[in-house]
Amino acid sequence: MKELRIRVLAGVFVVAGVLSWAGARLWNSVGTLPSVPLAAPIVLALIAAVLAATALSLRARLRAQRERRPGAKGVDPLMAARAVVFGQASALVAALVAGMYGGTGVFLLELLDIPARRDQAIYAGLSVLAGIAVIAAAVFLERVCKLPDDEDQNHPGAEPVA
Repeated sequence: MKELRIRVLAGVFVVAGVLSWAGARLWNSVGTLPSVPLAAPIVLALIAAVLAATALSLRARLRAQRERRPGAKGVDPLMAARAVVFGQASALVAALVAGMYGGTGVFLLELLDIPARRDQAIYAGLSVLAGIAVIAAAVFLERVCKLPDDEDQNHPGAEPVA
């Protein structure tokens, strides 16, 4: 399984932001721009909370297992792999969604004198922040589930595996 690349996530964010900004300008010139839902930052924040809780739980269980505490509940490798895949998928979607709301939010900055558009700009900004929280939680989850052997293979002087 490949690691999340921050450059890829940043690229998705920027491309989605530029396309969303251009689309918002075009849509607004043709008709009315759809509103930014209040639920967007809430849903993203909930996903970030689930990812962070999963990472903290797995980290505690792995630590207890490593320290050989009596009664320590082990971590099923398949469950850890599923958690990492969920985190990676969430990070990619969050980068896309945060970019879309970021581009829309930048467009809405021109219309802050209209109260409804000001509220939508705030929701878009909160969505971007919540999207960044999802990405941070996904990266943290991935680091928690990383095997110690993986770290040795990523060093520049490490010998290749035959």
